[in-house]
Parts: sequence; C-alpha cells; structure tokens
Amino acid sequence: MSVAQELNTNQDSQEDVIFPPGDLYSDEPPLETELHLRQIILLLKCLEWLWRDRQDFYTAANLSIYYSPTQRKSQDFRGPDFFVTLGTERKTRKSWVVWQEDGKYPNVIVEILSPKTADIDRGLKKQIYQDTFRTPDYFWFDPDTLEFAGFHLVDGEYQLLEPNNQGHLWSRQLDLYLGIHQGLLRFFTPTGQLVPTPEEVAERLAAKLRELNIDPDTI
Repeated sequence: MSVAQELNTNQDSQEDVIFPPGDLYSDEPPLETELHLRQIILLLKCLEWLWRDRQDFYTAANLSIYYSPTQRKSQDFRGPDFFVTLGTERKTRKSWVVWQEDGKYPNVIVEILSPKTADIDRGLKKQIYQDTFRTPDYFWFDPDTLEFAGFHLVDGEYQLLEPNNQGHLWSRQLDLYLGIHQGLLRFFTPTGQLVPTPEEVAERLAAKLRELNIDPDTI
C-alpha cells in the first residue's frame, strides 16, 4: 500500500472513531445580548462566592453538555445558559461530557429567554431536561419581560413551582431561592436574604467602616 493510499484509508476510518476523553470543547454560540451576559455572570459570581469553601460542585454558563449514548461529539449535545452539577469535582472544564463525569447530568439548569430561544427553552429543551437529563430543578427567566418560572421533577415529570410571598421560587437542589431583584435573577438564602456578589460584600464593608469614621481606602 502506498503512503497516499494509507493516508486515505486512515482518513476514512477516522470518521467512525469515538472522540478521545478530554478532547471535547464547548461548541456554544456567543450570548445574544449584553444583558444576557451580565445576567449569567451574576449567577456565576454569586453562587461561587456563596460556596467559596466548597469543592463538591461545578457550575458553568453557555457550556456544551455532551450526552451521546455512543460517545460522539457530533450528536446529542445542549448548552444551557447556566447549570450546576452537585457531587463532583470543582475544576475547570472545556465542556461537560456526561460519559466522562460518571454519567452525571446537571442538578439545576437556568435558561435566559430571548425572542429567538424562548419557544425552544419552554418546549424542546424542557422536554430534554425532563426526560433525558432528569435534571431535578429547571428555571427560566426573561430579563426583558421579567417572565420567571421554575419546575421540580416529580415522578419523572416537571411540576410547576409555586412562588412564596416574595415571588421567589425554591430550589431543593441548591437549598436556595431564586427571585427577581432590581430586574435581574438572583439567589436568596432560605431566610430570604439576598446572596451578594463579592463586590457587594466589599461595598457593605466599606459602608460599615465609614459609619465608624474609618476610611476604607486607607486600610
């Protein structure tokens, strides 16, 4: 067999080769608007700050989840806007590859609605997250209209969550509420306290120091 023939044979056979572990990059398109980006970053920052001492979870945004039963990158993948997986190692990943993560799927998914994606998020994606991912908690939020809804998996089907008196929805998986604060989706503690960003924590500390006649800029 000539070198050219061998190369052609190798190229043909490579089409059926399963992608090796660790070689699956995320394949998600850019977020649609700056508001979507800010919303997702806000969720990431708040949860990572709240759980800064924990190493048993993974959270990401706009990252591909590969779940092909034949372990192929080219089929069966979705990219939730925001998701959290519990009981796993907290480390950087190129993507979430189910067959490399002990078969784990996200425990919580949040989709940020837009005119282009709303129907899919309410329909096809909801069905996939219910029937295939079996994700216990699913939420969606529209930063333009403030539409907000959440679901919890009960006996294999999503049941609509009822809001509390503050309009917040409870996530059993996170042990936190999700609710709208100043036009954006935020986390709240079980007692209803807003989960802050690191910047908000710093601002509160600086304000407290000023009350004590201490200039925070001199510390």
